Amino acid sequence: MSSSDIFYKIGGLLQDSFVFFESVGNIFNYSAIVLGFFGFFFWMNTQRKFNDKASKDSNQLK
Repeated sequence: MSSSDIFYKIGGLLQDSFVFFESVGNIFNYSAIVLGFFGFFFWMNTQRKFNDKASKDSNQLK
């Protein structure tokens, strides 16, 4: 077994592993975008609650 056979085997394994990424497509990207928007809106809602609480209590910092 020569070194070129080893490199071709490694290349074949790597090429077969990319089939998974092609089948998944952009699902990971879309899920990351949706998760980011969900986190953003959750944080803005939490900030709104904190600001409402701070505006009612004059001893808190704004």
